[in-house]
Parts: sequence; C-alpha cells; structure tokens
Amino acid sequence: MVKLSVIVPFYNVQAFAPDTLRSLRANTREDFEFILVDDCSTDGTPDLLRRAQDEIEGVVVRRHERNAGLATARNTGLDAARGEYIAFLDGDDWLAPGHYAALLARTEALGCAFVRTDHVQVTGTARTVRRVPHGLRGVVSDPRDAILPAGRTTSVDYAFAWAGLYHRSLLDRGLLRFTDGLRTAEDRPWIWRLHREAESFAVLGTLSHFYRRGIASSLTQIGDERQLDFIRAYDQVIADTAADRDAEILMPKAVRTYCAVISHHLGSPEKFEPPVARTLKSLAAAALRNMPKAVLDDVLDSMDTERATLLRRLRRRPVLTERASAA
Repeated sequence: MVKLSVIVPFYNVQAFAPDTLRSLRANTREDFEFILVDDCSTDGTPDLLRRAQDEIEGVVVRRHERNAGLATARNTGLDAARGEYIAFLDGDDWLAPGHYAALLARTEALGCAFVRTDHVQVTGTARTVRRVPHGLRGVVSDPRDAILPAGRTTSVDYAFAWAGLYHRSLLDRGLLRFTDGLRTAEDRPWIWRLHREAESFAVLGTLSHFYRRGIASSLTQIGDERQLDFIRAYDQVIADTAADRDAEILMPKAVRTYCAVISHHLGSPEKFEPPVARTLKSLAAAALRNMPKAVLDDVLDSMDTERATLLRRLRRRPVLTERASAA
C-alpha cells in the first residue's frame, strides 16, 4: 500500500529541478510515491525527470502535451495519486532529508484531516522563517474556526498548498482538487474550501520545506494576462462564501482579503504590460461592483485611507468604458 503521494509539477525549471529531485531522493521510502508532472516544459526539464524516474525510488512521471498551468498540473497528479496521504511540492523548491517521514508520523499521531506547516522562504542567499498565522501548534482544531477574524491575517491567508499534509479522505470528497486553468492564486479558493469543509486540522512548526521566491521565471514576476487569474480565483472565493451556511459571518473576511489583493496589484501598475494594466482596472472595478454593497462599504470604512480611496474611485469607474479601452 502506498502511504504517501507527493505531487510535484514542473515547468521550465531546469536550473532548479536538480535541487528538488535531490531532496526527493533524500525523502524516499518504500511506501512513498513521487508523481512528477511535466507541464509541457520546453527546456531541459523533461530530460531531468526521465532520469529521475530511473534513479529515484517511487518516481512516476506524467507529461502534459500542452501547458495547462499549476492548478491543472496538480489535478493531473491527484488523478494518479494512490497514497493514503497527499502532499504537494513545487518544482523549484526543496526539502530537508526525512521531511516527509517526520511530517507523516506527526500527522498520524494527531489523527486530523490535514496539517499546515511553517516554512523557510529563500530569496537569493537570504533565508526567512514564515509561520502559519495560527497561534496553536500541535493542537487539533476546527479549521472553520481558523478563518476569522476578518481584520487579521489568518490561516486562509497562508495559502501554500505545499505547506502541509492531507488525508486521502479529503481527495475522495473533492476538497483537494484545484480549479482547472487557474494560472495564479490557484491556492486561494482551495484553502478557503478546505477550511470551510474539512473536519479537523492542526499546525506544526516544522522548518524543513524551502520555498524559493523571486526567481525571474516565476509567474509572480511576469506581468502578462495570466496574472489576472487572481480575479477569477477570488470571484470563486466570494461565490463559495455566499453559498456557505455562515455567509454573513465569513463574507467580511472574504471581501476584505479580495480588496487587499486588488489594491496590492493596482499599487504596482509598472509590473504589468499596459494593456494588461487596463484590463486589470476593468476587471477589478467589475469585481468591486459585484461584492455585497453593505459588506464592501464596511470593509472600505475599516481600511487605511490610501487603499480605501483607491478602491472607492475604482468602484465608480464606468466598467464598460474600461473594457472598451482595453480592447
């Protein structure tokens, strides 16, 4: 029986994949499988994965015939996963030796549906510890209780799918699948759904996952239209929250988070290509108009003046005119 399936999407990460693959080799166990999904890479990544299949125990390679994005690549891995537990890893990150065995042992001892973990952020030569914004460590809790309060950073804002371990029962219930085609912010509707619908979780203070940030090939560094998928991702968060039994309680958190992300992107227009920046304004204006008005008004009243003014002006923009100018 396969105890753990680790899903690792790769796309044009030839320079970094060797570190990732070496760390998987240092985490092998006879009941672990590593599902490496090549999302139609055009560099030397496919050759590295073919060699890994021959050299690393438990490696299975799946390849997309066209590039589909991280969300779809993870779903391809989920379709192939046989493990009792599921983990995710990005193709440019790496792990300390024995990371998965230790994480699995602690998760099984707790007996919860999923765990979330701290991690080390790597930017060039700098190392920074990033903590799950949840005070309790090693204590089983209701994940729904970790969504709020609205005005504070909480566990749903720590939306790294790879920072954790998940029982297969969540996959069987459809809670681990991602929205196909999302190119960015794919973790956002995913983490909200997990916290709303899973029955238990815990946070572990492990620091054996190394997240590489700020590399030039990362989508977060590229200012094309794929960046705008955050609108579709957060629209899904709003729609799903509106359908929840506690919609009135949870909606202020969803709206506030969405507003913060919109203002963040609008605050750095230089990172987008000009047509994309215009489309961003149009889509963001439409998103604001579609939010529950009373909730949005309360959220804007509670935000700092600079961001609130920016968002109020955007909400008043004639959406159709912006779309026309972007065409």
